[in-house]
Amino acid sequence: MKKLNYIFACLLLLFCSFNIKAQSYKIANKYTLEGDGGWDYLISDDSTGRLFISHGTAVQVVNASNGSLIGTIPDTKGVHGIALARDLNKGFISNGKDTSVTIFDLTTLATITKIKVTGKNPDAILYDPFSQKVFVFNGRTSNSTVIDAKTNSVIATIELIGKPEFSVTNGKGKIYVNIEDKSKICVINAATLKVEETWSIGKGEEPSGLALDNKNHRLFSVCDNKLMIVLDAENGKTIASLPIGENVDGAAFDPEKERAFSSNGDGTLTVVQGQNGNNYKVIDNLNTLKGARTVTINTKTHHLYLPTAEFGAAPDPTKENPKPRPAIKPGSFTILDIVPDK
Repeated sequence: MKKLNYIFACLLLLFCSFNIKAQSYKIANKYTLEGDGGWDYLISDDSTGRLFISHGTAVQVVNASNGSLIGTIPDTKGVHGIALARDLNKGFISNGKDTSVTIFDLTTLATITKIKVTGKNPDAILYDPFSQKVFVFNGRTSNSTVIDAKTNSVIATIELIGKPEFSVTNGKGKIYVNIEDKSKICVINAATLKVEETWSIGKGEEPSGLALDNKNHRLFSVCDNKLMIVLDAENGKTIASLPIGENVDGAAFDPEKERAFSSNGDGTLTVVQGQNGNNYKVIDNLNTLKGARTVTINTKTHHLYLPTAEFGAAPDPTKENPKPRPAIKPGSFTILDIVPDK
Protein backbone atom coordinates (compact mmCIF):
# COMPACT_ATOMS: atom_id res chain seq x y z
CA MET A 1 0.00 0.00 0.00
CA LYS A 2 2.83 2.42 0.83
CA LYS A 3 4.37 1.76 -2.58
CA LEU A 4 1.04 2.44 -4.32
CA ASN A 5 0.60 5.67 -2.35
CA TYR A 6 4.12 6.74 -3.32
CA ILE A 7 3.47 6.04 -7.01
CA PHE A 8 0.17 7.93 -6.83
CA ALA A 9 1.85 10.93 -5.18
CA CYS A 10 4.54 11.00 -7.88
CA LEU A 11 1.94 10.86 -10.65
CA LEU A 12 -0.06 13.65 -9.01
CA LEU A 13 3.04 15.84 -8.73
CA LEU A 14 3.89 15.18 -12.38
CA PHE A 15 0.32 16.02 -13.41
CA CYS A 16 0.35 19.31 -11.47
CA SER A 17 3.74 20.27 -12.92
CA PHE A 18 2.49 19.53 -16.42
CA ASN A 19 -0.57 21.70 -15.87
CA ILE A 20 1.54 24.61 -14.69
CA LYS A 21 3.76 24.38 -17.77
CA ALA A 22 0.79 23.94 -20.09
CA GLN A 23 -1.03 27.01 -18.78
CA SER A 24 0.35 29.78 -20.93
CA TYR A 25 -0.95 33.21 -21.95
CA LYS A 26 -2.26 34.68 -25.18
CA ILE A 27 -3.09 38.09 -26.63
CA ALA A 28 -6.89 38.21 -26.53
CA ASN A 29 -7.42 41.78 -27.78
CA LYS A 30 -5.60 44.80 -29.16
CA TYR A 31 -7.15 48.18 -28.37
CA THR A 32 -6.07 51.12 -30.52
CA LEU A 33 -6.25 54.58 -28.93
CA GLU A 34 -5.94 58.02 -30.48
CA GLY A 35 -2.77 60.02 -30.01
CA ASP A 36 0.82 59.67 -31.12
CA GLY A 37 2.72 60.69 -27.99
CA GLY A 38 4.90 58.54 -25.79
CA TRP A 39 3.73 56.56 -22.77
CA ASP A 40 4.95 55.15 -19.48
CA TYR A 41 2.98 53.53 -16.66
CA LEU A 42 -0.64 52.39 -16.62
CA ILE A 43 -2.80 51.09 -13.77
CA SER A 44 -5.90 48.93 -13.49
CA ASP A 45 -8.78 49.94 -11.26
CA ASP A 46 -9.97 46.42 -10.47
CA SER A 47 -13.10 47.65 -8.72
CA THR A 48 -14.48 49.40 -11.82
CA GLY A 49 -12.76 47.59 -14.68
CA ARG A 50 -11.12 50.78 -15.93
CA LEU A 51 -7.58 51.33 -17.14
CA PHE A 52 -5.72 54.61 -16.54
CA ILE A 53 -3.05 54.99 -19.22
CA SER A 54 -0.30 57.63 -19.44
CA HIS A 55 -0.11 58.85 -23.04
CA GLY A 56 1.58 61.97 -24.34
CA THR A 57 0.26 64.95 -22.36
CA ALA A 58 -2.86 63.22 -21.06
CA VAL A 59 -4.16 60.21 -19.17
CA GLN A 60 -6.66 58.14 -21.11
CA VAL A 61 -9.29 56.20 -19.16
CA VAL A 62 -10.44 53.06 -20.94
CA ASN A 63 -13.02 50.33 -20.41
CA ALA A 64 -10.79 47.28 -19.99
CA SER A 65 -13.40 44.86 -21.32
CA ASN A 66 -13.75 46.43 -24.78
CA GLY A 67 -11.11 49.16 -25.12
CA SER A 68 -13.61 52.01 -25.43
CA LEU A 69 -12.46 55.43 -24.26
CA ILE A 70 -14.36 56.59 -21.16
CA GLY A 71 -12.60 59.92 -20.69
CA THR A 72 -9.37 61.89 -20.77
CA ILE A 73 -7.53 63.81 -18.07
CA PRO A 74 -5.67 66.58 -19.94
CA ASP A 75 -2.71 68.84 -19.21
CA THR A 76 -0.39 66.20 -17.76
CA LYS A 77 2.85 67.28 -19.38
CA GLY A 78 5.44 64.52 -19.50
CA VAL A 79 3.07 62.16 -17.68
CA HIS A 80 4.69 59.12 -16.08
CA GLY A 81 2.47 57.40 -13.53
CA ILE A 82 -0.98 57.23 -11.97
CA ALA A 83 -1.90 56.29 -8.39
CA LEU A 84 -5.45 55.55 -7.26
CA ALA A 85 -6.80 56.33 -3.77
CA ARG A 86 -10.08 54.44 -4.00
CA ASP A 87 -10.96 55.07 -0.34
CA LEU A 88 -10.77 58.84 -0.99
CA ASN A 89 -12.19 58.73 -4.55
CA LYS A 90 -9.08 60.49 -5.87
CA GLY A 91 -6.37 59.85 -8.39
CA PHE A 92 -2.85 61.30 -8.58
CA ILE A 93 -0.76 61.77 -11.74
CA SER A 94 2.97 62.53 -11.90
CA ASN A 95 3.87 65.12 -14.56
CA GLY A 96 7.58 64.97 -15.31
CA LYS A 97 7.91 68.04 -17.51
CA ASP A 98 6.35 70.60 -15.19
CA THR A 99 7.35 69.02 -11.83
CA SER A 100 3.77 68.65 -10.70
CA VAL A 101 1.10 66.20 -9.58
CA THR A 102 -2.44 66.40 -10.94
CA ILE A 103 -5.14 65.36 -8.46
CA PHE A 104 -8.45 64.28 -9.98
CA ASP A 105 -11.86 62.92 -9.00
CA LEU A 106 -12.09 59.18 -9.67
CA THR A 107 -15.80 59.32 -10.49
CA THR A 108 -16.00 62.37 -12.75
CA LEU A 109 -12.32 62.42 -13.86
CA ALA A 110 -12.37 66.19 -13.30
CA THR A 111 -9.16 67.83 -12.09
CA ILE A 112 -9.37 68.86 -8.42
CA THR A 113 -6.04 70.67 -8.24
CA LYS A 114 -2.47 70.61 -9.41
CA ILE A 115 0.45 70.93 -6.99
CA LYS A 116 4.20 71.32 -7.35
CA VAL A 117 6.55 68.65 -6.03
CA THR A 118 9.84 69.16 -4.22
CA GLY A 119 12.07 67.59 -6.85
CA LYS A 120 12.65 67.31 -10.58
CA ASN A 121 11.09 64.85 -13.04
CA PRO A 122 8.43 63.20 -10.85
CA ASP A 123 8.17 59.68 -12.23
CA ALA A 124 6.86 56.68 -10.30
CA ILE A 125 3.97 57.46 -7.95
CA LEU A 126 2.30 55.38 -5.23
CA TYR A 127 -0.73 55.72 -2.96
CA ASP A 128 -0.35 54.00 0.41
CA PRO A 129 -3.79 53.29 1.94
CA PHE A 130 -2.24 52.48 5.33
CA SER A 131 -1.01 56.04 5.86
CA GLN A 132 -3.25 57.76 3.28
CA LYS A 133 -0.16 59.35 1.78
CA VAL A 134 1.07 59.63 -1.80
CA PHE A 135 4.77 59.03 -2.49
CA VAL A 136 6.10 60.74 -5.61
CA PHE A 137 9.55 59.58 -6.72
CA ASN A 138 11.60 62.30 -8.43
CA GLY A 139 14.08 60.83 -10.90
CA ARG A 140 16.47 63.74 -11.35
CA THR A 141 16.81 64.77 -7.72
CA SER A 142 16.94 61.37 -5.99
CA ASN A 143 14.17 62.14 -3.55
CA SER A 144 10.50 61.51 -2.83
CA THR A 145 7.81 64.12 -2.32
CA VAL A 146 5.17 63.01 0.19
CA ILE A 147 1.61 64.29 -0.18
CA ASP A 148 -1.19 64.07 2.36
CA ALA A 149 -3.90 62.52 0.16
CA LYS A 150 -6.72 63.86 2.34
CA THR A 151 -5.62 67.52 2.24
CA ASN A 152 -3.78 67.51 -1.13
CA SER A 153 -0.76 69.17 0.48
CA VAL A 154 2.97 68.39 0.44
CA ILE A 155 4.07 67.32 3.92
CA ALA A 156 7.63 66.02 3.52
CA THR A 157 10.59 65.28 1.28
CA ILE A 158 12.54 62.04 1.70
CA GLU A 159 16.14 61.98 0.49
CA LEU A 160 17.17 58.78 -1.29
CA ILE A 161 20.56 57.29 -2.13
CA GLY A 162 20.04 57.40 -5.89
CA LYS A 163 17.58 57.52 -8.77
CA PRO A 164 14.23 56.00 -7.74
CA GLU A 165 12.16 53.83 -10.04
CA PHE A 166 8.99 51.83 -9.33
CA SER A 167 7.65 51.30 -5.80
CA VAL A 168 5.16 49.10 -3.93
CA THR A 169 3.51 49.13 -0.50
CA ASN A 170 2.81 46.22 1.83
CA GLY A 171 -0.25 48.06 3.20
CA LYS A 172 1.15 47.87 6.72
CA GLY A 173 3.51 50.81 6.82
CA LYS A 174 6.39 49.81 4.55
CA ILE A 175 7.15 51.29 1.13
CA TYR A 176 9.70 49.56 -1.12
CA VAL A 177 11.36 51.43 -3.99
CA ASN A 178 13.95 50.35 -6.57
CA ILE A 179 17.04 52.56 -6.76
CA GLU A 180 18.13 52.19 -10.37
CA ASP A 181 21.65 53.62 -10.42
CA LYS A 182 22.68 51.90 -7.17
CA SER A 183 21.05 48.50 -7.86
CA LYS A 184 19.40 48.54 -4.45
CA ILE A 185 15.98 48.67 -2.79
CA CYS A 186 15.16 51.25 -0.13
CA VAL A 187 12.55 50.52 2.55
CA ILE A 188 10.64 53.58 3.73
CA ASN A 189 8.62 53.78 6.95
CA ALA A 190 5.29 55.33 5.93
CA ALA A 191 4.72 56.74 9.44
CA THR A 192 8.12 58.29 10.18
CA LEU A 193 8.91 59.03 6.50
CA LYS A 194 12.44 57.76 6.99
CA VAL A 195 14.47 55.22 5.00
CA GLU A 196 14.76 52.34 7.45
CA GLU A 197 16.79 49.87 5.40
CA THR A 198 18.68 49.60 2.12
CA TRP A 199 19.10 46.21 0.48
CA SER A 200 21.30 44.97 -2.33
CA ILE A 201 19.55 43.10 -5.13
CA GLY A 202 22.40 40.66 -5.66
CA LYS A 203 23.17 39.96 -9.30
CA GLY A 204 20.54 42.41 -10.53
CA GLU A 205 21.64 45.64 -12.21
CA GLU A 206 19.65 48.83 -12.83
CA PRO A 207 16.26 47.68 -11.48
CA SER A 208 13.10 49.31 -12.82
CA GLY A 209 9.78 47.49 -12.28
CA LEU A 210 8.86 46.13 -8.85
CA ALA A 211 6.03 43.84 -7.70
CA LEU A 212 5.06 42.34 -4.35
CA ASP A 213 3.59 39.05 -3.13
CA ASN A 214 2.19 40.29 0.17
CA LYS A 215 1.05 36.86 1.37
CA ASN A 216 4.48 35.23 1.07
CA HIS A 217 6.47 38.46 1.60
CA ARG A 218 8.32 38.35 -1.70
CA LEU A 219 9.55 41.24 -3.84
CA PHE A 220 10.12 40.86 -7.59
CA SER A 221 12.64 43.36 -8.94
CA VAL A 222 13.20 43.32 -12.71
CA CYS A 223 16.57 44.47 -13.92
CA ASP A 224 18.31 45.81 -17.02
CA ASN A 225 20.73 42.88 -17.15
CA LYS A 226 17.87 40.49 -17.99
CA LEU A 227 17.24 39.19 -14.49
CA MET A 228 14.27 39.10 -12.14
CA ILE A 229 15.49 39.06 -8.55
CA VAL A 230 13.15 37.61 -5.92
CA LEU A 231 13.80 38.96 -2.41
CA ASP A 232 12.38 38.35 1.03
CA ALA A 233 10.36 41.49 1.80
CA GLU A 234 11.06 41.17 5.52
CA ASN A 235 14.86 40.97 5.50
CA GLY A 236 16.06 41.63 1.92
CA LYS A 237 17.55 38.17 1.44
CA THR A 238 17.77 37.04 -2.20
CA ILE A 239 15.52 34.03 -2.78
CA ALA A 240 15.97 33.47 -6.52
CA SER A 241 17.37 34.97 -9.74
CA LEU A 242 15.52 34.23 -12.97
CA PRO A 243 16.17 35.10 -16.64
CA ILE A 244 13.87 37.61 -18.37
CA GLY A 245 13.87 39.47 -21.70
CA GLU A 246 15.68 42.66 -22.70
CA ASN A 247 14.71 46.30 -22.11
CA VAL A 248 12.42 45.58 -19.18
CA ASP A 249 10.56 48.39 -17.43
CA GLY A 250 7.54 46.89 -15.68
CA ALA A 251 6.55 44.08 -13.32
CA ALA A 252 3.27 42.71 -12.00
CA PHE A 253 2.06 39.96 -9.68
CA ASP A 254 -1.06 37.77 -9.67
CA PRO A 255 -1.65 36.74 -6.02
CA GLU A 256 -4.23 34.05 -6.76
CA LYS A 257 -2.03 32.24 -9.29
CA GLU A 258 1.22 33.18 -7.49
CA ARG A 259 2.78 34.40 -10.74
CA ALA A 260 5.13 37.29 -11.37
CA PHE A 261 5.43 39.00 -14.76
CA SER A 262 8.17 40.97 -16.48
CA SER A 263 7.21 43.17 -19.44
CA ASN A 264 10.18 43.39 -21.77
CA GLY A 265 10.70 45.95 -24.51
CA ASP A 266 12.14 43.29 -26.81
CA GLY A 267 8.57 42.06 -27.35
CA THR A 268 8.24 39.37 -24.70
CA LEU A 269 6.37 38.86 -21.44
CA THR A 270 8.20 36.61 -18.98
CA VAL A 271 5.93 34.58 -16.68
CA VAL A 272 7.38 33.24 -13.42
CA GLN A 273 5.56 30.66 -11.29
CA GLY A 274 6.09 30.42 -7.55
CA GLN A 275 5.01 27.81 -5.03
CA ASN A 276 4.31 28.97 -1.46
CA GLY A 277 6.96 31.66 -1.75
CA ASN A 278 9.62 29.26 -3.00
CA ASN A 279 10.74 27.22 -6.03
CA TYR A 280 10.37 29.93 -8.66
CA LYS A 281 10.69 29.04 -12.32
CA VAL A 282 10.02 30.63 -15.71
CA ILE A 283 7.01 28.94 -17.32
CA ASP A 284 6.56 31.16 -20.38
CA ASN A 285 8.06 33.89 -22.53
CA LEU A 286 5.05 35.10 -24.47
CA ASN A 287 5.65 37.02 -27.69
CA THR A 288 4.02 40.45 -27.36
CA LEU A 289 5.09 43.47 -29.45
CA LYS A 290 8.30 45.44 -29.48
CA GLY A 291 8.17 48.37 -27.07
CA ALA A 292 5.64 46.79 -24.69
CA ARG A 293 7.74 47.49 -21.59
CA THR A 294 5.19 48.47 -18.93
CA VAL A 295 2.37 46.39 -17.51
CA THR A 296 -0.58 46.35 -15.14
CA ILE A 297 -2.79 43.49 -14.01
CA ASN A 298 -6.44 43.20 -13.03
CA THR A 299 -6.16 40.72 -10.16
CA LYS A 300 -9.87 39.87 -10.35
CA THR A 301 -9.94 38.87 -14.03
CA HIS A 302 -6.21 37.92 -14.32
CA HIS A 303 -5.94 40.02 -17.50
CA LEU A 304 -2.66 41.85 -18.13
CA TYR A 305 -2.43 45.08 -20.13
CA LEU A 306 0.66 46.38 -21.95
CA PRO A 307 0.89 49.59 -24.03
CA THR A 308 3.02 49.93 -27.15
CA ALA A 309 3.07 51.32 -30.69
CA GLU A 310 4.72 50.78 -34.05
CA PHE A 311 7.98 52.57 -34.71
CA GLY A 312 9.70 54.03 -37.74
CA ALA A 313 13.42 54.38 -38.26
CA ALA A 314 15.48 56.18 -35.63
CA PRO A 315 17.05 59.49 -36.69
CA ASP A 316 20.80 59.81 -36.98
CA PRO A 317 22.56 60.39 -33.65
CA THR A 318 23.83 63.85 -32.84
CA LYS A 319 26.07 65.30 -30.16
CA GLU A 320 23.02 66.62 -28.33
CA ASN A 321 21.08 63.37 -28.78
CA PRO A 322 23.54 60.46 -29.11
CA LYS A 323 20.82 57.81 -28.67
CA PRO A 324 17.77 59.07 -30.58
CA ARG A 325 14.52 57.17 -30.26
CA PRO A 326 12.64 56.01 -33.35
CA ALA A 327 9.52 57.94 -34.27
CA ILE A 328 6.11 56.52 -33.39
CA LYS A 329 3.99 55.68 -36.43
CA PRO A 330 0.81 57.79 -36.39
CA GLY A 331 -2.33 56.01 -35.25
CA SER A 332 -0.50 52.93 -33.95
CA PHE A 333 -0.74 53.33 -30.16
CA THR A 334 -2.16 50.06 -28.83
CA ILE A 335 -3.03 48.35 -25.57
CA LEU A 336 -2.47 44.59 -25.53
CA ASP A 337 -5.01 42.60 -23.50
CA ILE A 338 -3.34 39.36 -22.41
CA VAL A 339 -5.18 36.49 -20.74
CA PRO A 340 -4.36 33.00 -19.43
CA ASP A 341 -4.74 30.47 -22.23
CA LYS A 342 -6.79 27.77 -20.52
